[in-house]
Amino acid sequence: MNKIFENISTGAVPLAGRVLLSLIFLSAGWGKIGGWEGTAGYMASVGMPLVPFFLAGTIAVELLGGLSLLLGIKSRVGATALFLFLIPTTLIFHAFWNLEGQEQYMQSLMFMKNLAIMGGLAMVAAYGSGRFSLDRIPCPFKPRAKK
Repeated sequence: MNKIFENISTGAVPLAGRVLLSLIFLSAGWGKIGGWEGTAGYMASVGMPLVPFFLAGTIAVELLGGLSLLLGIKSRVGATALFLFLIPTTLIFHAFWNLEGQEQYMQSLMFMKNLAIMGGLAMVAAYGSGRFSLDRIPCPFKPRAKK
């Protein structure tokens, strides 16, 4: 029974967590490509400078970080990059303390959602991608260490 639990906790659970975390970043990054003008307008409305530069960077971080999580390729690096990306993103775009009423409530929920996502990313950064990841597949071109 312990072996079954160990297999689930080191294989299936980290895989499920990575897949679920990756979905929001992959869909957001892809959506920004198709909705470039709308996203750029929103970024400009909150006073963001150099909008095209930061929008392109955002898309790159979301898509590359999301793929890193999904596939388990350098997932600790990807999770750390996404965690760091979410710090200014959360503070700039979900500044609920500047709002009132229903808008304040909705932005406070978005703020807390980002904090929860950051918690999941911190777990991946700390513990890695688990057994089911592409990082765990041996590379045929990499020389093997001598014993």
